[in-house]
Amino acid sequence: MPITARLCALALLGALALPAAPPPATAQTVQDQAQFDLVMKGITAGSLTFSANQQGEGYVVVGRLASSGIMAMIRRVAYDARAEGVIREGRHIPSRYAETADTGKRKSESVMEYKDGVPQVRVYNPPRDPAAWDVEASTQGGTLDPLTALYATLRDVAPGAECNRALRMFDGRRASQLTLGPPQALEGGAVTCSGEYRRVAGFAPEDMAEKTSFPFSLTYVPTEGGQMRVVEVTMDSLYGKARLIRR
Repeated sequence: MPITARLCALALLGALALPAAPPPATAQTVQDQAQFDLVMKGITAGSLTFSANQQGEGYVVVGRLASSGIMAMIRRVAYDARAEGVIREGRHIPSRYAETADTGKRKSESVMEYKDGVPQVRVYNPPRDPAAWDVEASTQGGTLDPLTALYATLRDVAPGAECNRALRMFDGRRASQLTLGPPQALEGGAVTCSGEYRRVAGFAPEDMAEKTSFPFSLTYVPTEGGQMRVVEVTMDSLYGKARLIRR
């Protein structure tokens, strides 16, 4: 399922910071926490939270998306994930990813581990028969799991490090890509940039025929600590226009 659909229908992401392995005493610790409301057609439909610890090069991030308000009354949905890895020269390199999802109709879980940057699917439940359009994990070296990609996109960054990136993703079945263009200055030191989520491979033919490109934009504002922080995401989804608004 694409990141945009997860954000808008079920699944992207709890504010439970789980520490990485104990670092050397001199390792710097950086913490990121965020909570967003998912708003569609003026109605709050869900909440997205993530919390991360970066200690030295290592990072651990956990996240949760859950339906809320009227949406929760119609259908309760929850998606929980945990990812860990290292950050080297500005690049996130995952080592393990685990997710559980409950769509109200179906529960699922998956686990991926990485060897030399190549994902290996350890768990994918409930199992299903292979499809002609499936993507082999062995061909996805250098990709990010969905939660690491979310963290890399929404975390606080130094001024000048906003936007301008391309991330290849793999969720155990499907390959996709997230791109962000150059930053555009706004009033008050804010910055915006346009981006696109694109389905690449592993999606059913009917999904590819329905829509492959999902435009979105990010808005950053300066923090008191001198960082730049994403405060709003606007996006196209299969369910119309949607916004993530930071609390």
